[in-house]
Amino acid sequence: MNEVTCKISDAEWQVMKVLWAESPITATQVIEYLKPETHWSPKTIHTLIGRLVKKQVLGVNKNSNLFQYYPLVSKDDCMRDETKSFLHKVYDGSLHLLLANFVKNESLSPRDIEELRNLLDERIK
Repeated sequence: MNEVTCKISDAEWQVMKVLWAESPITATQVIEYLKPETHWSPKTIHTLIGRLVKKQVLGVNKNSNLFQYYPLVSKDDCMRDETKSFLHKVYDGSLHLLLANFVKNESLSPRDIEELRNLLDERIK
């Protein structure tokens, strides 16, 4: 996938979730997926799709009568970029502060703690 940084708004993220789940699809299909849960107008969704194409996060296949859109970046890449952005914005880039805040202030079940412990153990190996 592209080396594009995935700087997208919350609304654009909703559009991308549809396209990560199923693509290539038309704008009409994206509208059908989003309209019931967002109540956005078709024009709003077309605008969001246009922005994502301009940002080079979505590609468009213009070979047919209907334009079909598809992601140019993976969901994992966007999640990684969003995490890094959040970490730098809120915790000045300190992963330690993020994790310490999370562990101190969240209700973690014994299973959550075990999963975190396993992730850290795997990282050490």
